[in-house]
Amino acid sequence: MSIASLLFVTLGCAKNEVDTDKMRARLLREGFEECFDPQDADACIVNTCAFLTSATSESIETILELAELKNERSGTQPIIVCGCVPSRYGNDLMTELPEVAAFVPVEDEQHIVEIVRDALGMGERIRSMSSDIMRTIEGASAYVKISDGCDRFCTFCAIPYIRGRYASRPAGELIEEVRALMSGGVREIVLIGQDTGVWGSDLGDDSNLAGLLRSVAEVVRPYGGWIRVLYLQPEGMTDELIRVMRDIPEVLPYIDIPIQHCCPSILHRMGREGSRETLAALFDHLREEIPGMVLRTTGLVGFPGETEAEFEELLDFVAEQEFDYVSVFGYSREEGTRAAEFADQLDESTILDRTQRLLDVTEQMGFAATASHVGETVEVIIDGIEESESGMELIGHAWFQAPDCDGAVHIEAGEASVGDIVTCKLVDSFCYELVGEPVDAYKGEGTLS
Repeated sequence: MSIASLLFVTLGCAKNEVDTDKMRARLLREGFEECFDPQDADACIVNTCAFLTSATSESIETILELAELKNERSGTQPIIVCGCVPSRYGNDLMTELPEVAAFVPVEDEQHIVEIVRDALGMGERIRSMSSDIMRTIEGASAYVKISDGCDRFCTFCAIPYIRGRYASRPAGELIEEVRALMSGGVREIVLIGQDTGVWGSDLGDDSNLAGLLRSVAEVVRPYGGWIRVLYLQPEGMTDELIRVMRDIPEVLPYIDIPIQHCCPSILHRMGREGSRETLAALFDHLREEIPGMVLRTTGLVGFPGETEAEFEELLDFVAEQEFDYVSVFGYSREEGTRAAEFADQLDESTILDRTQRLLDVTEQMGFAATASHVGETVEVIIDGIEESESGMELIGHAWFQAPDCDGAVHIEAGEASVGDIVTCKLVDSFCYELVGEPVDAYKGEGTLS
């Protein structure tokens, strides 16, 4: 068989993007090629999401759509389904989706080379794969997954059943990956995991996230790089971690803490801790210790038994805290979770209504928070170049914008390449987007964040 072309399709969150990238790296190193048109693919690799029922449905629809396409040279191509759907549903999929050549749960993705070769009817590998860390990142930002799984077992969440118990990746392995990414042109490292704040707690030594950040900062410092941390639970915000985020310049003062709710009764039923008072105290402490920080959170509405008064309390709390960014989710009844068995489920119309009402509040706050940066002079990492009505436009993000989710900075003038860091004055905003102009067009110097 000639060199085989592979199509990679990734559904779901950034953690899935990292998993796909590692599988891609293994396969490209083995001699496979990547293609971007399904009709050119000799095999399709679909990395699925099953966090919500809607995500599972999207994954299945994508698989069925690919099954209808044919490679122009070889006819029907094998479809290999990886990730959360096989991990969650297991052997049931074989009869439900006969179109699929192989199902690869998360724990078997390291064997993707052998699985793809087998699906394509190829012989034994000519050479063994190197164990060296390899990624295929070409952009300015790279996600680095520092852990997998979760030990929290929130009653609404299926992640522990899909991904297993919490498992930290060793610090040495992470540092080598960061070093390779930075030397390859990356300028921002985004650390992710189901629960980043407790990284190291299962390693049997004194490892913790604060120490890891210090080590990563030493690697990115010579490159002028940034470090961003996502998915910190409230309990993970230790005084040591706060000091690191305040005092180490490479670690951005961007704090992402999903609260889900603020009412103790709802949080207790969710299998979580906290209250309006304890959360407010945490955020007051963070703002006092890290002036000018950006704060992102997540709200979950329509949980079984949530009263109108409890929902109104969440609305009030979110408005009171003036978060910079808020992700809003309506509760989804997920098979296999404890909350799915609760008797007091809310009707879909109530959930949709509350979701929209919270979105209205958070968008108003978010647009105002974005507009508050107008007039600042900031460094912008260029993520891409696009054609606009007025010509070519640079698209990037500033320190207060997480890539892919918080809006962008649009620069209509200037020359730069992806990965460059450009100093801009922010001159206008629209929704979560900002307009920047090269700083050379202005006299004087602004404050670089």
